[in-house]
Amino acid sequence: MPAVEPPDHGIGRSRGGLSRKIHQLVDGNGLPLVTLITPGQAGDSPMLLPLLEQLRVKRDNGRPSTRPDAIRGGRAYSSRAIRSHLRGRGIKAVIPEPRDQQGHRRRRGSHGGRPVGLDVTDCRNRNVIERRFCHTKQRRGLATRYDKHAIVYRAAVLIHAAVAWARALSDTP
Repeated sequence: MPAVEPPDHGIGRSRGGLSRKIHQLVDGNGLPLVTLITPGQAGDSPMLLPLLEQLRVKRDNGRPSTRPDAIRGGRAYSSRAIRSHLRGRGIKAVIPEPRDQQGHRRRRGSHGGRPVGLDVTDCRNRNVIERRFCHTKQRRGLATRYDKHAIVYRAAVLIHAAVAWARALSDTP
């Protein structure tokens, strides 16, 4: 397991000032499993592999599961490196291919490789991720990023995740 982040890690500078970004893996119901905070200028796709490394889902017996059945992601996660990593681990990639990558592949002809296989019905379930972030942005402190330190911001994100899990596991409506 990686070391704990120092308090100032995760705050980046941009033209608008200090910013940070939330990266999460969620289950099929939209409940957060792994959360990372990075500087706001960091890209989304480089964070997928660190998120997958931290994934541990407890089972009834034996070691925790570290390999999901499928990864549903946006076009930002469509790279050869990510697809080959997922293929090597036996994880189904439900990631649409961007139009520019389709054009590059077609221009290369037979050397461009085969088109990416995409399960269209499973791809429609990607909205679960967007709905999780909509719930997160309902918290004013998380949406506006008022916290000065990244560790405080990360704590607020984790508390929000714990509340989401408590609501899901609650027996009251």
